[in-house]
Amino acid sequence: MITTIRKLLGMEPAADYTRLVRQGAVILDVRSKREYAGGHIEGAVNIPVDVLKGRLAQLGDKSTPVITCCASGVRSASAKRILTENGYTEVYNGGSWASLQHKIR
Repeated sequence: MITTIRKLLGMEPAADYTRLVRQGAVILDVRSKREYAGGHIEGAVNIPVDVLKGRLAQLGDKSTPVITCCASGVRSASAKRILTENGYTEVYNGGSWASLQHKIR
């Protein structure tokens, strides 16, 4: 059941997030500014999902890997969809920022 839920949310359990970050991936935290201020992954870019479409230029080159994260994985799945629909070629849903933080060494 967990695998099914992860698939629905667009989460890639096999992604090597540490490798992606070392190769220059952008960590995109799509929570609100207030949530982000309460704790986040160091170096993450904060663009709330509700304004993401209008701020895509902040992410730079569309071929740069992007790892989305939020509080639970739901908004980051929406962000992943927005990015792929707008031509970003390597996008990963990292799920919750707290969980993703532990996957990056």
